[in-house]
Amino acid sequence: MSRTRTERLVNLVICLLSTRRFLTAAQIAATVPGYEHDPDDAKDHEAFQRKFERDKAELRELGVPLETGTASVFDAEPGYRIAHREYALPDIPLEPDEAAAVGIAARLWQHAGLAAAASSGLAKLRAAGVDVDPQATLGLEPMVTVDPAFAPLTAAARDRREVSFDYRVPDRDEPTTRRLQPWGVVCWRGRWYVVGHDLDRGATRCFRLSRVVGAVRPTGAPGAYRPPADVDLISHVARWSGPVERTGRATVLVTPGRVAGLRRWAVENASRPDGDLLVLPYADADYLAGQLVGYGPDVRVVDPPEVREAVIQRLKEIAARHDELAVAR
Repeated sequence: MSRTRTERLVNLVICLLSTRRFLTAAQIAATVPGYEHDPDDAKDHEAFQRKFERDKAELRELGVPLETGTASVFDAEPGYRIAHREYALPDIPLEPDEAAAVGIAARLWQHAGLAAAASSGLAKLRAAGVDVDPQATLGLEPMVTVDPAFAPLTAAARDRREVSFDYRVPDRDEPTTRRLQPWGVVCWRGRWYVVGHDLDRGATRCFRLSRVVGAVRPTGAPGAYRPPADVDLISHVARWSGPVERTGRATVLVTPGRVAGLRRWAVENASRPDGDLLVLPYADADYLAGQLVGYGPDVRVVDPPEVREAVIQRLKEIAARHDELAVAR
């Protein structure tokens, strides 16, 4: 399933969960990103109807309890909603490291543009006089950040829009400007990469997002190119990045009986009166820091300083994000 369709289905589910009313196809088209069309244009409207029918079938195949009905006997057109009681999951017990993984995945939605699009859709529902359940989208707030280039590059890949950006490689002091037709953004071994057609080299290239310097600049019109059919972005990144050599060693002090995920990763483990001392192999300080902050106060970095500083920076970013959310509220 394409990223664009996935985003549309997620937003459709959020929309239908956020109200107990039946929403007509016209209301959904005016609310959910990805369904925009001209209802007075017969071909455009027919394309929307085909897309909507495919999406409804997809949701039902995935087990989403999509209901069809009307709000009253006076409604001429049927509407759609999701049955809350049938959609709710029972309590699922998770280990701390499993819960951390689920939390990180949920937090990523904000940066993929899903939460922003969902919020826009809910605002449209309110403006149309539809009662919206404010609890339906809890859990979409971000707690951590990704590379600043993530959002503009995913948007450019979605819109098929050429971009330029300054990029720094380890063996050069100054960044160079690259022009790219981005095909998509993927995560590989804990790092984010954009894959696309490099306009200056005339070939497929991968770029690590953490090495993008400054802003990503859109330079072309939307829909200016078409990526290759069935392109495997992960394979491109895997061939380009090569094997990861974890030559670094980080020493962390952890709470006894906690952080099972780190314990499996450790190459050394020693007990002390104030906690357990683990030695972790790593290749990238920033990546390791991103893993450690997910365990909260159960982990404290002892050495080396580069990892400790990377963790501090991550925590500052989290605190700053919470401050921004508090002000927004």
